[in-house]
Amino acid sequence: MIRFLLKAPKFFPFRMCAQQRNFTEELGMFCYQCEQTRMGKFCSHPRGVCEKNPTVAALQDLLVEVGKRVAAYAKLGTAVGYSNQTVNRWLLDAYFSTLTNVNFDANRFEKFMKQGEEMLKQAKEGYLSVCKKANVQPETVANGEWDFIPGIDNLAKEGRKYGIDKQKGDWNVTCVKELAQYGLKGGLAYLHHAKQLGYESDKVYAEAVNLLSTLRKDMKLDDALKLALDVGGWNYHVMELLDKANTESYGKPEITVMRTTPVKGKCIVVSGHDLRDLDLVLKQTEGKHINVYTHGEMLPCNAYPSLKKYKHLVGNYGGPWQKQRKEFTNFPGSILMTTNCILPPNKVYAHRIFSRSVVGCPGVTHIEGDDMSPLIRAAEREPGFPEDAPKHEITIGFARDTIMSVAPKLIEAIKSGAIKHIFLIGGCDGYELGRSYYVDFAKKVPKDCLILTLACGKFRFNMLDLGHVDIGGTKIPRVLDVGQCNDAYSAIQVAVALSKAFNKPVNDLPLSFVLSWFEQKAVAILLTLLHLNIQNMVLGPNLPAFTPPDVLDVLVKKFGLRHISTPEADMKFLLNRHNKS
Repeated sequence: MIRFLLKAPKFFPFRMCAQQRNFTEELGMFCYQCEQTRMGKFCSHPRGVCEKNPTVAALQDLLVEVGKRVAAYAKLGTAVGYSNQTVNRWLLDAYFSTLTNVNFDANRFEKFMKQGEEMLKQAKEGYLSVCKKANVQPETVANGEWDFIPGIDNLAKEGRKYGIDKQKGDWNVTCVKELAQYGLKGGLAYLHHAKQLGYESDKVYAEAVNLLSTLRKDMKLDDALKLALDVGGWNYHVMELLDKANTESYGKPEITVMRTTPVKGKCIVVSGHDLRDLDLVLKQTEGKHINVYTHGEMLPCNAYPSLKKYKHLVGNYGGPWQKQRKEFTNFPGSILMTTNCILPPNKVYAHRIFSRSVVGCPGVTHIEGDDMSPLIRAAEREPGFPEDAPKHEITIGFARDTIMSVAPKLIEAIKSGAIKHIFLIGGCDGYELGRSYYVDFAKKVPKDCLILTLACGKFRFNMLDLGHVDIGGTKIPRVLDVGQCNDAYSAIQVAVALSKAFNKPVNDLPLSFVLSWFEQKAVAILLTLLHLNIQNMVLGPNLPAFTPPDVLDVLVKKFGLRHISTPEADMKFLLNRHNKS
């Protein structure tokens, strides 16, 4: 094993991070925060692969910088017992809006920046007020002020001062700090989902502002790596809070047979991640003869008791986010994007797609508040499906409580050898042809093994009939859909429960992680798994452009992290690793 780890870097298609400065002046923008970044390096003029333009990229860079200044004062406030929920919630909204495929609207970013001026004022004045009352000498924040600059062009010009290519010092440290920052973005997005359901935590907020403000400090590579792992530990508690929010609000997911083909009638499709928005749509369309479908990461909502009770929630329409232009073009109703991932719409459906919360796109109508009337009226104007399509169904709802309900039988099956191994194959989906690796891997998993899956990566194989297994007289599908990307928390809890049952560390269990990533939520989950010291994970389809060779070398040696090779080779390695443990 040690010999393999030392040789492991050959499995990574190493590429140097750009060390040249001033890219934003020469090429208009420098962005490498997602997996699809151009040529595996970075996106620049005229737009990113996600279709973000240089102006929006610069506005996002500036908003991130403003957010860190706000967080610096918020951190000082928490140290003296002062916390401002308005500031905390603004940070969630601001950072979530900078995730890949969330917000393309420069006007919305201008509003965020204006709000940022007020948030910094509140955070600073609140801190100073408490210090004055307690007769405590206040600390100062270096370069901690922010005065709003009117005008999108002026803001973009200012934002170009804070691009990644403008960061000074060791490039390896810069890249690891970006790794930590992207994980924070993902975690703050999850925290935003929980907040939407009324679940918040002062402790989680306090650690968030601590981590954000720490990003402003100069540090060595070891300190930056520790910061990234600390982000992973924090995100574990964020996912725990979100799991509680979802299950206490809508019940624990249960095994559900769900339709994946349309039925006759007027229709609305809800995409994204936000359970509350789906609930609002279902309540306001009840009795209106409008069928409601989930899309993308909303698919698992069909298994929540308080959502599936609505008879007009008729199933899931379509697949992963990157197919939405074709699928929404053909959808004869209205569309609601609750969170990521939105693509700028074509002219065919631009008039009938609506955004919510932090989602923004020029030309897309944004719905504020809880009144879904614009969405409903748009659905009523459209023709709807003229007839039922041939029926096709899949079984979902295998969150941790469902799996643990058969835990004694599952444990016995593993002990007896009836179940040889469990593979978690999950994460994000995307455009790349290389993502066919995951369906090929799933097809090659031996029939005496189980597959857990989650997030939109499941769409590569969740419609396939890969058979069933018999566990002590209970017949279950070999592919168990755990839920949304944040339901990685459920998968972790299953692993912890098996670890206790077998009295073995998680890394010694017949359990392997085969992960696909795309955006910053996936980075947050990866950092959580690394924080938990999960070893020998396989990651793809491409490696992050923000992890240069020296950083990858550390991750290989410390965690045995592997880049995908071929399904056959990776399968052999993972099964042999367990057999030798």
